[in-house]
Amino acid sequence: MARSASRYSTVAIVLHWAIAAAIVFQVLIAWRMHDLKTPLGFALTQLHKSVGITVLLLSLARLAWRLMNPPPPEPARLATWERALSKAVHVLLYVIMIGMPITGWIMVSASRIQIPTLLYGVIPWPHLPIADLPAAAKAPWRSFGHESHEWLAYGAYALVALHVAGALKHQLLDRDMPILARMAPGAKPGAWFDPRLLVVGLAGLGVIAAGELIRPPLPAAAPLAPPAAAMEDDHEDHGDHAAPAAAPVASPEAPAPAAASAPPLTTAPIGPSHWAVGKGSSVGFATSWSGQAIQGRFDKWTADILFAPDALDKSKVSVSIDLASANTGDAQRDQSLPTADWFDAANHPKATFVADRFEPAGEGRFVAHGKLTLRGVTKPVDLPFRLKIDADKARMSGVTSLDRTAFGVGQGDWQATDQIPGKVQVSVQITATRR
Repeated sequence: MARSASRYSTVAIVLHWAIAAAIVFQVLIAWRMHDLKTPLGFALTQLHKSVGITVLLLSLARLAWRLMNPPPPEPARLATWERALSKAVHVLLYVIMIGMPITGWIMVSASRIQIPTLLYGVIPWPHLPIADLPAAAKAPWRSFGHESHEWLAYGAYALVALHVAGALKHQLLDRDMPILARMAPGAKPGAWFDPRLLVVGLAGLGVIAAGELIRPPLPAAAPLAPPAAAMEDDHEDHGDHAAPAAAPVASPEAPAPAAASAPPLTTAPIGPSHWAVGKGSSVGFATSWSGQAIQGRFDKWTADILFAPDALDKSKVSVSIDLASANTGDAQRDQSLPTADWFDAANHPKATFVADRFEPAGEGRFVAHGKLTLRGVTKPVDLPFRLKIDADKARMSGVTSLDRTAFGVGQGDWQATDQIPGKVQVSVQITATRR
């Protein structure tokens, strides 16, 4: 743990090389973040945040250790200007190593879309308090963080180049200047092929290869399925309008219980019946992101169903969906869906679909004509569906297509349809019991 008179302590050496490797890796990840709107860009950004916080923590530990354990004196024959330049570079490197992660942290915290930070997809990392400020108050912080982060990056390139050039100059050209040996104990100054110098070079190439080739896990394509539905599929061919077999499953919010005195019906009544939605029912959606198929569902929704195939003129269905419950299987991405760029759940917490006109479309097939209200916009929507009623049990499945841009879903950079198409498939699967 302790240092000798001519080299840094073991702790200082380990922290130095760990930080150096992390910085090189971080720079290469940043160079690959060309299009942040793609799944790979999103994943690289999350990795970039994780590595940045790692650099911050390691740098603070390195600084604390240096203050408690002063470095060894520099070689006596080092020129005065070299001493001054070395000291300035070291001080500025600490400013860079601590300042860059902090300015990045400011950018993330002041972002319009509050995407949570999970270090390496596991450890939650908080936003700074500026995340709670109004949008107008966050804008200057976001601008400051972005500009500072960019200029510190340019400074990092220059300082690292100076630092490496100085170390190589003393190692390769000055036989009486054991500079590298301070961080690589045993290195012989003046030796171009010193084993320790070669190890450092090979390790650097390994970090560069990792930074260029690593492909972090992409966001999940669908949420995990809950327990199996209470009413299994009848395995009948549902035709073109059936919901996809791979559609995610969710249960609606529990409906109000029926009156205790109402006995169960065993024969179909005259006129439309009220139906209670059961387990295994789902409201899902499917789209793609840069060519990657994405499936999602709403975990909280309610449905008021009054329906009978022989009383379509008196039938009516009303569905209310909690937009904040959107689930695509990736917690970081799902945090952005309720924001103003997407569903704007703060101002429009519910989406509603009301259908009061139905028409038959073949054996066991119908079309519901209704209106969907989403983000304060109301548009007519037709839902073709397949229905099978067996005594007091019913099962329906339907699929329709919506234009998200018509409802304003996707603002700013996401208004374009190059990465996420305008057409979104919506699927409904319901198992219900007659009340």
